[in-house]
Amino acid sequence: MKARVEKALNEQIEKEGQSSQFYLAMASWAEVEGLNGISQFMYKQSDEERFHMLKLVKFVNERGGKAIIPGFETPPAEFESVLNVFELLLSHEIKITESINELVEVCLEEKDYPTHNFIQWYLSEQLEEEASARTILDKVKLIGEDKAGLYLFDRDLENATIQVTPANTVAPGA
Repeated sequence: MKARVEKALNEQIEKEGQSSQFYLAMASWAEVEGLNGISQFMYKQSDEERFHMLKLVKFVNERGGKAIIPGFETPPAEFESVLNVFELLLSHEIKITESINELVEVCLEEKDYPTHNFIQWYLSEQLEEEASARTILDKVKLIGEDKAGLYLFDRDLENATIQVTPANTVAPGA
């Protein structure tokens, strides 16, 4: 693996891990605020970002590079509002998309086509993440200061993120 590509991938590993921590902080804030749906959604987002980081770690190591596991900055513990949380979510996803686009550029400049091919999954994932963040932010803006609307929105998110146990599996402790 070329040093420049390895460096760029390690930078992306850090960004994905930091994203996981950022969303975990949002999940914790929402949970304390009694917003269980938003909290579950953010916990799920945090898990997805950690998965993205691990996928990169394995790829770097399997290609002969060395993945560097960074320390992370402490994310904020407080947020202004639900609107603020989802504005930050969208802004953050846009930054991650830009970072992945830069990674693609490095791969093409270095003629590292296997890594370029691998990164295509991240590009597709980012399109979905941005679209989802925009849709949710639009809904939050529609709700405005309506507490009943926020309650229904939170409940809808909670119902949307509940993991259904398939009928052919046994639930833990059963």
